[in-house]
Amino acid sequence: MAQQLAIIVLVDVGSALESRTLTGNTYLFDNMKLQGSVNQGTGELVTAVNGAYWSDGSQAGEQVLNWLPYSLGSIPPTVPRGYHTTRARQADQEALAELAALANRPSANGDTDAALARIQKSVGTRVRTTARTRALSGQKVLDVTGQVVSDHGQGAHSYPAPVITDIFGEAVDEKIIYPAEYGSPDLVTDGWYWSATVDTSRPGTYVYKMRIQLHELIQRAGDWTWEPVNLTCESKLRITSQPRRNGFTGAGVGYLPIAPATFA
Repeated sequence: MAQQLAIIVLVDVGSALESRTLTGNTYLFDNMKLQGSVNQGTGELVTAVNGAYWSDGSQAGEQVLNWLPYSLGSIPPTVPRGYHTTRARQADQEALAELAALANRPSANGDTDAALARIQKSVGTRVRTTARTRALSGQKVLDVTGQVVSDHGQGAHSYPAPVITDIFGEAVDEKIIYPAEYGSPDLVTDGWYWSATVDTSRPGTYVYKMRIQLHELIQRAGDWTWEPVNLTCESKLRITSQPRRNGFTGAGVGYLPIAPATFA
């Protein structure tokens, strides 16, 4: 049976956009540290992929890789899927309530102007979307605490999660891995994730590259919009053919210590 191996791609989006590179701004983790993966938490991760074998030593099946991209210093991906929409609606409702209270309260023009400026600041700005950023439609700019951001030039806003748009390179060209994007009911991955089966019958170290799309908040013709920025980073897989130590018995590959069945 294939084993599911997860690779977390954590991107410091703010620094990556500033330097226009993922080098030094990407941190990779996987769940194979105890099986030989090295350089965890760096951009030089080498993921250990061990062959799956039957008791007679024959190959049992491929391993499966799953890539999950996240943004460093943004709103956690574990919040409900409609969180941004909910916060935008709350900001609008609060602004309407303040406007209603202001309309029913007699005040001087100076006080009214100050109150309107405060309401405008609290309601924030809805980001205009384009054909390339349609998935971010209807969202307002939030900070990492979920509050609406009014001053977009300060760079204190939360960035959208990175999006892997392609996986290519030596490992794909040599037919070591077969990557593809799949649909999923998992709300954390927004319904899509990249996965690949691995041919474990060919030991060696192979490089693969990921094309990752980030989004930068810029102003065009008076409107704020998320502009896609495509960058590339790479990682490695080290495929081994020798069976690993049995995690249940602590010994070599063999049968599990299960008592023989008794029959009446």
